[in-house]
Amino acid sequence: MSELERALEVLRGGGVVAAPTESSYGLLARAGSPAALDALHALKPREPTRGHVLILPQRSAWEALVRAVPPEAEALAARAWPGPLTIALPAHPRVDPRLTVEGSVAARWPGACLAAALVAALGEPLTATSANPSGAPPALTRGEVLGYFPGLTVVGSVAPGGPPSTLVSWTGAGWRLVRAGAVALPA
Repeated sequence: MSELERALEVLRGGGVVAAPTESSYGLLARAGSPAALDALHALKPREPTRGHVLILPQRSAWEALVRAVPPEAEALAARAWPGPLTIALPAHPRVDPRLTVEGSVAARWPGACLAAALVAALGEPLTATSANPSGAPPALTRGEVLGYFPGLTVVGSVAPGGPPSTLVSWTGAGWRLVRAGAVALPA
């Protein structure tokens, strides 16, 4: 069984795996599985108000997570996806509240990376929270991930590093930059 096949088996079973995103390692769990989110929170406890960034298997999966995709968000996604731009919009009521911040869910369709390969193969949204305990530096190597989370299923050997995804939130009147990152936004 290949490394990717093993990771998919763990994900389908409600477990958590670590894989390189466009910048650092992320902790991946099925966003639609309460058991997987329980496993993620047992591994990386966090305040209930923090939420989790999600990665999408394809652009069309976004619409099931949000109440609506305004034209401004469509235009921004068309310009930057697939890639390291995370867009927060009001969450659909079916989205687990552990994934949201102030009623919004943040998601992106990732560019080329092992996390993108896994989410595409699984065909459903995954969490992509950084693979580190809160307050510690993001993991960039398999060894760093295993130092933080011994025994975790890890895909790949090294992440590319660099800035995280840019995170923006739609306010209804314009974009609010939540986290500067890899994608520069137009003025």
